[in-house]
Amino acid sequence: MLDLSRIFKAYDVRGVVPAELDEEIARATGAAFVRLLGASRVVTAHDMRESSVPLAAAFAEGATEQGADVLAAGLGSTDLLYFAAGSLGVPGAMFTASHNPAKYNGMKLCRAGAAPIGQETGLAEIRDMVAAGVPAPAAGTRRGTVTHTTLLTEYSDHLRSLVDLGDIRPLTVVVDAGNGMGGLTVPVVLDGLPVTVIPMYFELDGTFPNHEANPIEPENLRDLQAAVRAHGADLGLAFDGDADRCFVVDERGEIVSPSTLTGLVAERELARDPGATVIHNVIVSRAVPELVTKLGGTPVVTRVGHSFIKAEMARTNAVFGGEHSGHFYFRDFWRADSGMLAALHVLAAVGGQTGPASALFGAYARYALSGEINSEVADARAMMAAIEAEYAERAVAVEHLDGLTVDLGDGVWFNLRPSNTEPLLRLNVEAPDNATMARVRDEIITRVRDGRKA
Repeated sequence: MLDLSRIFKAYDVRGVVPAELDEEIARATGAAFVRLLGASRVVTAHDMRESSVPLAAAFAEGATEQGADVLAAGLGSTDLLYFAAGSLGVPGAMFTASHNPAKYNGMKLCRAGAAPIGQETGLAEIRDMVAAGVPAPAAGTRRGTVTHTTLLTEYSDHLRSLVDLGDIRPLTVVVDAGNGMGGLTVPVVLDGLPVTVIPMYFELDGTFPNHEANPIEPENLRDLQAAVRAHGADLGLAFDGDADRCFVVDERGEIVSPSTLTGLVAERELARDPGATVIHNVIVSRAVPELVTKLGGTPVVTRVGHSFIKAEMARTNAVFGGEHSGHFYFRDFWRADSGMLAALHVLAAVGGQTGPASALFGAYARYALSGEINSEVADARAMMAAIEAEYAERAVAVEHLDGLTVDLGDGVWFNLRPSNTEPLLRLNVEAPDNATMARVRDEIITRVRDGRKA
């Protein structure tokens, strides 16, 4: 039996191609996907990586062998695939490794209506079926068909219907697509708006020749920051490889925390649905639940990861959800995440007032955040245990909802958690001021990277 535990992650499939993930595995996954769901029709889309087309084609072969018809939407962002699964009411598969380096690829799977599939909601069963060998279809099963289509216009029209952009002032916006799928979707979605787009790295190139398509890493935003300043732009937008995440820099070229954007969009959504629930993960600034509560909404905390966020949104009927990683989820978008929809909200907010973007964003930023800092360690869980023991006497509270969260009191807290997709330990720190945040951040980084234990 194949050991697929390395590539079947908590909420998607991801691995090095072809050493860990190849067409044979993709074909078997397509067959297992159809068998698990009893699907008669599925939709697929893929990013610009060289391996994405053959992997998507192999998945379609496995799905059609089991009797399902496949609607192949071709090149698209992950949120375009969610749009397809939601609007068509069919299960979907997106072929992408998101922000991972070029040697990786993967699959994000969902049920009809863009409902998530993670380890606890079907992904483990698919993995086990693939590992054991997917049973052949019943005798007499008709082979499904593959139909190629494009859904970009319909996707764009739907997003534009969800945000009122009719009265925004003219804006100049630098957009860094990172050679990812934003280069395909941004020109279509923003067409006709009073927005002058200055494009950066719109050429679709899965080798990522300019920088990694991972805007959570500050070094990958340097070019955008410089371009915003050079052009005197109103703001800058950055998307990851599959364009389901959005990051923002203000008119000064300063990076805007995703927690700040979560607060901004939460306020906009609560204005439409007063008293609604807003989801945030454990890493998001405490300013977010404080704001939601102040506005009369109900904040609910959950684990990091789209399958967890979407499940909690379904349980609570939340209007919106935000993550520190730049994922933003919308009830009106089948509870799925969309970097482009978040970008439209930002454009509407900035364009709907006369002041600079920095003044608008500043109203939502109450605390100093470290941002996510990654470290490679030999044993992530052992290191977390050592850090927990070291801070035990100083901690006001300790939580294990997602990794290790230690509250040191007076508004100071940190979270350490192992990555679900890479061999890394991730650190986030928040404090009332930059000096305190930096002191706690540096203290923990030293302990983690030097391997010191209590």
